[in-house]
Amino acid sequence: MCKLHGEGGVEAGGVDVSKGRELLPTNVVPKHYDVTLEPDFKKFTYEGKITVDLDVVEDTTSISLNTLELDIHSTSIIVGSQTISPAVSYDETTQTTKVGFEKTLPKGSKAQLQMVFTGQLNDKMAGFYRSTYKNADGSEGTLATTQMEATDCRRAFPCFDEPALKAEFTVTLIADKNLTCLSNMDVASETDIQSKISGTTKKAVKFNKSPPMSTYLVAFIVGELNYIETDKFRLPIRVYAPPSSDIEHGRFALELAARTLEFYEKTFDSEFPLPKMDMVAIPDFAAGAMENWGLITYRVVDVMFDEKTSGASVKERVAETVQHELAHQWFGNLVTMDFWDGLWLNEGFATWMSWYSCNIFYPEWKVWESYVTDTLQGALSLDSLRSSHPIEVPVKRADEVNQIFDAISYSKGSCVLRMISKYLGEDVFMEGIRQYLKKHAYGNTQTSDLWAALSKASGKDLEKTMDIWTKAVGYPVVTVTENKKDNTIHVKQNRLLRTADVKPEEDKVLYPVFLGLRTKDGLDEELVLTKREDSYKVPDLDFFKINADHSGIYRTSYTPERLEKLGKAAKDGLLSVEDRAGMIADAAALAASGYQKTSGVLNLLKGFDGEKQFVVWNEILSRLGTIQGAWMFEDQKIKDGLETFQRDLVSGLAHGFGWQFKDSDSHLDQQFKAMLFGSAGLSGDNTIIKAAKDMLAKFAAGDKSAIHPNIRGSVFGMALKYGGKEEYDVIIDTYRNSKNSDERNTALRCLGRAKDPELIKRTLSLPFGGEVKEQDVYLPISALRTHPQGVEALYGWLTENFDELATKFPAGLSMLGSIVTICTSGFTKEADIARIQKFFDTKSTKGFDQSLAQSLDTIRAKSAWLARDREDVKKWVESYEGKTIKSEL
Repeated sequence: MCKLHGEGGVEAGGVDVSKGRELLPTNVVPKHYDVTLEPDFKKFTYEGKITVDLDVVEDTTSISLNTLELDIHSTSIIVGSQTISPAVSYDETTQTTKVGFEKTLPKGSKAQLQMVFTGQLNDKMAGFYRSTYKNADGSEGTLATTQMEATDCRRAFPCFDEPALKAEFTVTLIADKNLTCLSNMDVASETDIQSKISGTTKKAVKFNKSPPMSTYLVAFIVGELNYIETDKFRLPIRVYAPPSSDIEHGRFALELAARTLEFYEKTFDSEFPLPKMDMVAIPDFAAGAMENWGLITYRVVDVMFDEKTSGASVKERVAETVQHELAHQWFGNLVTMDFWDGLWLNEGFATWMSWYSCNIFYPEWKVWESYVTDTLQGALSLDSLRSSHPIEVPVKRADEVNQIFDAISYSKGSCVLRMISKYLGEDVFMEGIRQYLKKHAYGNTQTSDLWAALSKASGKDLEKTMDIWTKAVGYPVVTVTENKKDNTIHVKQNRLLRTADVKPEEDKVLYPVFLGLRTKDGLDEELVLTKREDSYKVPDLDFFKINADHSGIYRTSYTPERLEKLGKAAKDGLLSVEDRAGMIADAAALAASGYQKTSGVLNLLKGFDGEKQFVVWNEILSRLGTIQGAWMFEDQKIKDGLETFQRDLVSGLAHGFGWQFKDSDSHLDQQFKAMLFGSAGLSGDNTIIKAAKDMLAKFAAGDKSAIHPNIRGSVFGMALKYGGKEEYDVIIDTYRNSKNSDERNTALRCLGRAKDPELIKRTLSLPFGGEVKEQDVYLPISALRTHPQGVEALYGWLTENFDELATKFPAGLSMLGSIVTICTSGFTKEADIARIQKFFDTKSTKGFDQSLAQSLDTIRAKSAWLARDREDVKKWVESYEGKTIKSEL
């Protein structure tokens, strides 16, 4: 039994619970790991040996470390010249192995822990796992790769699997001579060795020792890989991919990485400290990408990009993903949060930095405009649910960690940084970041360390202000009223919940609201509302808007009269693109939450018929889609009326822009054309539907250039919505036979649009049919949420297959939560909540309880919205005349 000094105690599994977290005891500290691994591609296992150098910081008779699904053959402790054979016990609940011994290791001494073990080269996309791909001759290739974040390094080898327990790593990989071996560092030596597995001669590739880093960033890969290299950075940068991918498709990401690393070194005034940067396309990958230090791994579609066969939006996605992961090399890898409740320090910053750098590299993409409709709205949407969580969320156990890799840690976290950078000014903000990185390099931090650095750089005391944003859940709605007598506006903040049922005890937090007041005199970024309500003078009430450019994390509720005036101001060019898109988003979200009537929002959207900007139209159509989603199970006449309204809104513009793409089209124009084409067609524009059917017929006959990549998803979607078995077969054959991963994914993602019961059945057979990779199981089912038959079928599929799903996707990984969300959140009635709850009452929801709660909250919100505005929308649709809209260029 290990005696713990100070408060608290230790559980049987050797886990410290004194801080309300399951932590390893603090009696020893790992300093260096020597890890040797030899994968066996026949048995899908690997042989491993580790030696961990430890500093003993408290007198102790045991050492506890993390292991999961490892078969440990031998364990020994070496102190000086003495070897101790300990007693070893395992606690499954806490995923810890306890190594006990009779002799006390005294404080201040050094020890080595040695373990020999066998691990599973699993198919869970976690730890050290196998990934498969099809070779050109149809045979299957396998590579071994890793995914350690958040808590799966313990699946790969025994370790002290907590972010604060940084150590140096020396990795050796034993493999067949024809295989490529990669790790975080560059190769130190390569020698011949007799394999213990096969008895043949193999190579032992030893990598140089790493700097101190957290276990979740350790990475190694063994497999047949091709690569391309660039010399445009002071260190070598390579993109690797298995033979199934055209390696030249990694060229865009490769060149971008060279430019980005150089830019980040200058921006952060900090050299990238490793000797090389490798980026690898992995055929089976649970996330989008992983920032392993010096060895970034990606889904194939997030790093391989073919200009000829992929659209503009895919290029943007690849660019942002690459720049996000490279930002992590500093924010996360060099300086790391001390525990998972500080995850936002990694993810929020990498998200913000990817937009920041993307804007500098590709100013014509205008990414800060789309940030308002993408990142900000994602954060506000999730955070309007009672079941949301603070940015700094308490994490107690390993299986809770994956649930916080969501729109709060990423999107809301980055929105807080955007808000503070606007408030301080970008130069001051960046100076604070540089100081933070210098002070804490190779160490661990808490959020307070970031505020301290930014406070020092700006001379403003930020901790008190900003802590509210990171430690409290939710955000306010700011209600604006006007006093014409003295030219003042009155603003009042209250907690916003989408379910429109805020209790008094839930409305006690007063957020520091950055008002960003835009008037005809310009923009005042200095105003901050720190109390419940206040009044402010404006030059005149003719024109004003708060939350200019929507950099504040809140919704603004104006009077109907003011909204009408803002609509006119938008037409007069007084509002930025961000203002216009954000204003639409706020009005629509507030209608859904009971602050305004939905008919008012529909009228507001109607008033934007002269709008010319892609981002604003994107938000208009997104909000219309949200209304249609809530009304999905309502009277068909009302649904048809809303679809007619959508068609009338966009058809004129769609025809004006056309759907031919030219080399001279800008990045944004390509996306705008594609969006209008899809929106008009999917809302019943017969000319566009016919054009899509013609394209698909030529495509099916062998002309693969008949469908432009920008509208591939729309053409497939229309074919499935308005077609039948024949069209379905064309699209599923595209998935099966295409060599282009983006095209295959698009085909898979669209299949659920088919409403025929037999076709729904075929779609739902795909996740377990053996031909869809486990990383993609959510793709074929996701589009079933676009129609009532699909929503109902999804839930039936989930309940029938739940036990198999739970076995296939363990609780600690995030995939099961995503599937539960997809299969439940489409409903709109209280009765659906009751049956979902009844089903899960008898199941363990460990690892996805948050996803389930958020799904139920989403249904609750839709149900309340319908109860309030069902009649309001019915009257609006009945009085609506399509001819009142003339969308023109």
